[in-house]
Amino acid sequence: MTSSSFTSSSSAVILSSDSRDDSANSSTESSDSKNSASSSSRHSGPDPESSSTKATEPAKEYLWNDEFDGETIDASKWGFEIGTGASGWGNNEWEYYTSRKENTYIKDGVLHIRAQKEDYEGQKYTSARMLTKGKFAFKYGTVEARIALPVGKGIWPAFWMLGENFDKVGWPACGEIDIIEAVNSENIVYGTNHWANGSEYATYGNNTGNYRDQKHEMDITQFHTYKFTWDEKYIRMFVDDFMYHEILIEGNQGDTEEFHKPFFFLLNVAVAGNWPGFEVDDTQFPNEMLVDYIRVSQ
Repeated sequence: MTSSSFTSSSSAVILSSDSRDDSANSSTESSDSKNSASSSSRHSGPDPESSSTKATEPAKEYLWNDEFDGETIDASKWGFEIGTGASGWGNNEWEYYTSRKENTYIKDGVLHIRAQKEDYEGQKYTSARMLTKGKFAFKYGTVEARIALPVGKGIWPAFWMLGENFDKVGWPACGEIDIIEAVNSENIVYGTNHWANGSEYATYGNNTGNYRDQKHEMDITQFHTYKFTWDEKYIRMFVDDFMYHEILIEGNQGDTEEFHKPFFFLLNVAVAGNWPGFEVDDTQFPNEMLVDYIRVSQ
Protein backbone atom coordinates (compact mmCIF):
# COMPACT_ATOMS: atom_id res chain seq x y z
CA MET A 1 0.00 0.00 0.00
CA THR A 2 1.39 3.41 -0.48
CA SER A 3 1.45 5.85 2.43
CA SER A 4 -0.70 8.68 3.67
CA SER A 5 -0.37 10.69 0.52
CA PHE A 6 1.59 8.97 -2.14
CA THR A 7 1.15 6.98 -5.28
CA SER A 8 2.13 3.50 -6.27
CA SER A 9 3.71 3.53 -9.77
CA SER A 10 6.85 2.15 -11.39
CA SER A 11 10.06 2.32 -13.52
CA ALA A 12 13.58 2.37 -11.98
CA VAL A 13 15.89 0.37 -9.81
CA ILE A 14 16.18 -2.35 -7.20
CA LEU A 15 18.22 -5.10 -5.60
CA SER A 16 17.40 -8.44 -4.02
CA SER A 17 18.57 -12.01 -3.87
CA ASP A 18 16.23 -12.67 -6.81
CA SER A 19 16.41 -9.46 -8.83
CA ARG A 20 13.82 -7.44 -10.57
CA ASP A 21 13.30 -3.72 -11.36
CA ASP A 22 10.55 -1.09 -10.86
CA SER A 23 10.04 2.55 -9.59
CA ALA A 24 8.21 5.95 -9.27
CA ASN A 25 7.61 9.27 -7.46
CA SER A 26 5.39 10.71 -4.69
CA SER A 27 4.60 12.74 -1.55
CA THR A 28 2.90 12.15 1.87
CA GLU A 29 0.84 13.05 4.99
CA SER A 30 -0.62 11.50 8.22
CA SER A 31 -2.78 11.78 11.45
CA ASP A 32 -4.15 9.95 14.57
CA SER A 33 -7.25 9.25 16.82
CA LYS A 34 -9.24 6.62 18.92
CA ASN A 35 -12.01 3.91 19.08
CA SER A 36 -14.34 1.19 20.54
CA ALA A 37 -16.46 -1.92 19.53
CA SER A 38 -19.61 -3.28 17.73
CA SER A 39 -21.95 -5.64 15.84
CA SER A 40 -21.86 -8.47 13.33
CA SER A 41 -21.44 -8.33 9.57
CA ARG A 42 -21.19 -10.17 6.32
CA HIS A 43 -17.76 -11.61 5.59
CA SER A 44 -17.16 -14.15 2.87
CA GLY A 45 -14.62 -16.04 4.98
CA PRO A 46 -14.49 -17.83 8.33
CA ASP A 47 -16.97 -17.54 11.17
CA PRO A 48 -15.16 -15.12 13.51
CA GLU A 49 -16.87 -16.66 16.55
CA SER A 50 -15.05 -19.96 16.05
CA SER A 51 -11.85 -18.67 14.47
CA SER A 52 -9.65 -17.50 17.33
CA THR A 53 -6.84 -19.86 18.35
CA LYS A 54 -5.55 -17.96 21.34
CA ALA A 55 -6.15 -20.90 23.66
CA THR A 56 -3.06 -22.46 22.06
CA GLU A 57 -0.95 -19.32 22.36
CA PRO A 58 2.55 -20.35 23.50
CA ALA A 59 3.67 -19.11 26.90
CA LYS A 60 6.42 -16.78 25.75
CA GLU A 61 7.41 -13.16 25.96
CA TYR A 62 6.83 -10.92 22.95
CA LEU A 63 8.48 -7.62 22.18
CA TRP A 64 4.95 -6.43 21.33
CA ASN A 65 1.67 -8.19 20.66
CA ASP A 66 -2.05 -7.64 20.40
CA GLU A 67 -4.35 -10.62 20.91
CA PHE A 68 -7.48 -8.44 20.47
CA ASP A 69 -8.99 -10.03 23.57
CA GLY A 70 -10.54 -6.90 25.07
CA GLU A 71 -13.92 -5.38 24.44
CA THR A 72 -12.44 -2.33 22.73
CA ILE A 73 -9.39 -1.56 20.62
CA ASP A 74 -6.39 -0.80 22.83
CA ALA A 75 -5.72 2.94 22.42
CA SER A 76 -2.26 2.49 23.97
CA LYS A 77 -1.33 0.36 20.94
CA TRP A 78 -3.37 1.75 18.04
CA GLY A 79 -4.36 5.11 16.59
CA PHE A 80 -6.42 5.93 13.50
CA GLU A 81 -5.94 7.98 10.37
CA ILE A 82 -9.12 9.85 9.51
CA GLY A 83 -10.53 11.13 6.23
CA THR A 84 -9.57 10.76 2.58
CA GLY A 85 -5.91 11.82 2.70
CA ALA A 86 -4.40 13.78 -0.17
CA SER A 87 -5.69 12.46 -3.51
CA GLY A 88 -7.33 9.46 -1.87
CA TRP A 89 -4.26 8.64 0.23
CA GLY A 90 -2.14 9.12 -2.88
CA ASN A 91 -3.80 6.13 -4.53
CA ASN A 92 -7.12 7.73 -5.58
CA GLU A 93 -8.98 5.54 -3.08
CA TRP A 94 -12.72 6.14 -2.64
CA GLU A 95 -13.29 5.43 1.07
CA TYR A 96 -13.48 7.78 4.04
CA TYR A 97 -11.49 6.35 6.96
CA THR A 98 -13.10 6.66 10.39
CA SER A 99 -12.49 5.50 13.96
CA ARG A 100 -16.18 4.61 14.45
CA LYS A 101 -17.36 1.26 15.80
CA GLU A 102 -19.20 0.85 12.49
CA ASN A 103 -15.82 0.45 10.76
CA THR A 104 -13.63 -1.24 13.34
CA TYR A 105 -14.41 -3.29 16.43
CA ILE A 106 -13.44 -6.38 18.42
CA LYS A 107 -15.73 -9.38 18.78
CA ASP A 108 -14.89 -12.79 20.28
CA GLY A 109 -11.16 -12.08 20.33
CA VAL A 110 -10.97 -10.98 16.69
CA LEU A 111 -10.38 -7.50 15.25
CA HIS A 112 -12.78 -6.54 12.46
CA ILE A 113 -11.90 -3.81 9.95
CA ARG A 114 -15.09 -3.22 8.00
CA ALA A 115 -15.54 -1.45 4.67
CA GLN A 116 -19.12 -0.24 4.14
CA LYS A 117 -21.21 1.27 1.39
CA GLU A 118 -22.68 4.46 2.85
CA ASP A 119 -22.74 8.18 2.14
CA TYR A 120 -20.40 9.78 4.65
CA GLU A 121 -18.54 13.09 4.60
CA GLY A 122 -18.91 13.36 0.83
CA GLN A 123 -17.71 9.80 0.12
CA LYS A 124 -19.75 6.74 -0.84
CA TYR A 125 -17.74 4.24 1.22
CA THR A 126 -16.25 4.11 4.72
CA SER A 127 -13.54 1.94 6.25
CA ALA A 128 -10.73 2.13 8.82
CA ARG A 129 -6.98 2.63 8.79
CA MET A 130 -5.23 1.74 12.08
CA LEU A 131 -1.59 2.35 12.93
CA THR A 132 0.93 2.04 15.77
CA LYS A 133 2.71 5.28 14.86
CA GLY A 134 3.92 7.06 18.01
CA LYS A 135 3.02 3.98 20.08
CA PHE A 136 5.21 1.15 18.81
CA ALA A 137 8.02 0.79 16.25
CA PHE A 138 10.86 -1.71 16.00
CA LYS A 139 13.93 -2.68 13.99
CA TYR A 140 14.59 -6.33 13.12
CA GLY A 141 12.59 -9.25 14.42
CA THR A 142 9.86 -11.73 13.52
CA VAL A 143 6.21 -10.83 13.08
CA GLU A 144 3.49 -13.47 13.13
CA ALA A 145 -0.12 -12.61 12.38
CA ARG A 146 -3.25 -14.69 11.84
CA ILE A 147 -5.44 -12.89 9.34
CA ALA A 148 -8.41 -13.49 7.01
CA LEU A 149 -8.75 -11.11 4.08
CA PRO A 150 -11.79 -9.78 2.22
CA VAL A 151 -12.24 -10.30 -1.52
CA GLY A 152 -14.44 -8.46 -4.00
CA LYS A 153 -14.25 -6.19 -7.00
CA GLY A 154 -12.52 -2.99 -5.90
CA ILE A 155 -11.42 -4.14 -2.43
CA TRP A 156 -7.81 -3.63 -1.25
CA PRO A 157 -6.83 -4.88 2.26
CA ALA A 158 -3.31 -4.42 3.63
CA PHE A 159 -1.07 -5.15 6.63
CA TRP A 160 2.04 -3.03 6.19
CA MET A 161 4.75 -0.85 7.73
CA LEU A 162 6.26 2.62 7.35
CA GLY A 163 9.55 4.00 8.65
CA GLU A 164 9.30 5.73 12.02
CA ASN A 165 11.00 8.79 10.50
CA PHE A 166 8.08 9.28 8.09
CA ASP A 167 7.19 12.76 9.36
CA LYS A 168 10.80 13.95 9.04
CA VAL A 169 11.86 12.57 5.67
CA GLY A 170 8.56 11.73 3.94
CA TRP A 171 7.89 8.89 1.54
CA PRO A 172 9.65 7.00 -0.01
CA ALA A 173 12.75 8.03 2.00
CA CYS A 174 11.18 6.56 5.14
CA GLY A 175 10.81 3.17 3.46
CA GLU A 176 7.70 0.99 3.23
CA ILE A 177 7.25 -2.73 3.83
CA ASP A 178 4.00 -4.28 2.59
CA ILE A 179 3.69 -7.60 4.42
CA ILE A 180 0.23 -8.43 3.04
CA GLU A 181 -1.72 -6.84 0.21
CA ALA A 182 -4.50 -8.29 -1.90
CA VAL A 183 -6.77 -6.80 -4.56
CA ASN A 184 -10.16 -7.67 -5.99
CA SER A 185 -10.87 -11.43 -5.94
CA GLU A 186 -7.47 -12.77 -6.98
CA ASN A 187 -6.76 -15.00 -3.94
CA ILE A 188 -3.15 -13.88 -4.25
CA VAL A 189 -1.11 -12.22 -1.50
CA TYR A 190 1.57 -9.66 -2.41
CA GLY A 191 4.68 -8.69 -0.45
CA THR A 192 6.57 -5.55 -1.49
CA ASN A 193 9.32 -3.12 -0.45
CA HIS A 194 9.39 0.57 -1.44
CA TRP A 195 12.29 2.94 -0.83
CA ALA A 196 14.29 5.89 -2.16
CA ASN A 197 17.08 4.87 -4.50
CA GLY A 198 19.10 8.05 -4.64
CA SER A 199 16.81 10.69 -6.14
CA GLU A 200 14.46 8.04 -7.54
CA TYR A 201 11.83 5.71 -6.09
CA ALA A 202 12.42 1.97 -6.11
CA THR A 203 10.07 -0.93 -5.47
CA TYR A 204 10.51 -4.69 -5.40
CA GLY A 205 7.80 -7.25 -4.80
CA ASN A 206 6.66 -10.84 -5.22
CA ASN A 207 3.48 -12.81 -4.58
CA THR A 208 1.95 -16.19 -3.80
CA GLY A 209 0.72 -16.59 -7.37
CA ASN A 210 4.20 -17.19 -8.76
CA TYR A 211 7.32 -17.09 -6.61
CA ARG A 212 10.39 -18.86 -7.94
CA ASP A 213 8.17 -20.83 -10.31
CA GLN A 214 5.94 -22.04 -7.46
CA LYS A 215 2.34 -21.13 -6.73
CA HIS A 216 0.72 -21.31 -3.32
CA GLU A 217 -2.97 -22.13 -3.73
CA MET A 218 -5.01 -20.51 -0.96
CA ASP A 219 -8.37 -19.09 -0.03
CA ILE A 220 -7.39 -15.73 1.44
CA THR A 221 -10.84 -15.29 3.03
CA GLN A 222 -9.90 -18.05 5.48
CA PHE A 223 -7.51 -17.50 8.36
CA HIS A 224 -3.85 -18.05 7.49
CA THR A 225 -0.70 -17.59 9.53
CA TYR A 226 1.53 -14.92 8.00
CA LYS A 227 5.15 -14.50 9.06
CA PHE A 228 7.60 -11.69 8.38
CA THR A 229 11.29 -12.07 9.25
CA TRP A 230 13.73 -9.15 9.22
CA ASP A 231 17.42 -9.02 10.05
CA GLU A 232 20.57 -7.23 8.88
CA LYS A 233 20.70 -9.33 5.70
CA TYR A 234 17.20 -10.19 4.52
CA ILE A 235 13.53 -9.35 4.68
CA ARG A 236 11.37 -12.44 4.07
CA MET A 237 7.60 -13.04 4.00
CA PHE A 238 5.70 -16.31 4.45
CA VAL A 239 2.15 -17.60 4.55
CA ASP A 240 1.61 -21.04 6.08
CA ASP A 241 5.41 -21.52 5.79
CA PHE A 242 5.42 -20.79 2.03
CA MET A 243 7.90 -17.99 1.30
CA TYR A 244 6.44 -15.48 -1.17
CA HIS A 245 8.93 -12.62 -0.93
CA GLU A 246 12.60 -12.09 -0.13
CA ILE A 247 14.85 -9.06 -0.53
CA LEU A 248 18.55 -8.71 0.25
CA ILE A 249 19.34 -5.58 2.30
CA GLU A 250 22.79 -6.49 3.58
CA GLY A 251 25.26 -3.61 3.34
CA ASN A 252 22.47 -1.29 2.11
CA GLN A 253 22.60 -2.89 -1.33
CA GLY A 254 20.50 -0.95 -3.82
CA ASP A 255 20.34 2.02 -1.42
CA THR A 256 18.23 0.01 1.02
CA GLU A 257 19.44 1.82 4.16
CA GLU A 258 15.79 2.64 4.98
CA PHE A 259 15.33 -0.97 6.04
CA HIS A 260 17.84 -0.72 8.87
CA LYS A 261 15.72 1.69 10.91
CA PRO A 262 12.55 1.29 13.05
CA PHE A 263 9.14 0.83 11.40
CA PHE A 264 5.53 0.99 12.67
CA PHE A 265 2.47 -1.06 11.64
CA LEU A 266 -0.64 -0.14 9.62
CA LEU A 267 -3.83 -2.12 8.95
CA ASN A 268 -6.49 -0.95 6.51
CA VAL A 269 -9.10 -1.91 3.93
CA ALA A 270 -9.26 0.47 0.96
CA VAL A 271 -12.06 0.69 -1.59
CA ALA A 272 -11.00 1.28 -5.22
CA GLY A 273 -7.74 2.95 -6.23
CA ASN A 274 -4.94 2.88 -8.74
CA TRP A 275 -4.18 -0.80 -8.17
CA PRO A 276 -7.57 -2.55 -7.78
CA GLY A 277 -9.16 -0.18 -10.30
CA PHE A 278 -12.34 1.85 -10.18
CA GLU A 279 -15.06 -0.74 -10.66
CA VAL A 280 -16.59 -1.66 -7.31
CA ASP A 281 -19.09 -4.44 -6.65
CA ASP A 282 -21.43 -2.89 -4.09
CA THR A 283 -23.06 -6.24 -3.28
CA GLN A 284 -19.96 -7.28 -1.28
CA PHE A 285 -20.54 -4.74 1.51
CA PRO A 286 -20.09 -4.79 4.39
CA ASN A 287 -16.80 -6.60 3.79
CA GLU A 288 -14.18 -7.21 6.47
CA MET A 289 -10.56 -7.97 7.21
CA LEU A 290 -10.29 -10.16 10.34
CA VAL A 291 -7.20 -10.20 12.59
CA ASP A 292 -6.86 -12.83 15.30
CA TYR A 293 -3.50 -11.64 16.61
CA ILE A 294 -0.23 -9.86 15.76
CA ARG A 295 2.95 -10.90 17.62
CA VAL A 296 6.45 -9.45 17.41
CA SER A 297 9.51 -11.23 18.79
CA GLN A 298 13.25 -10.62 18.59
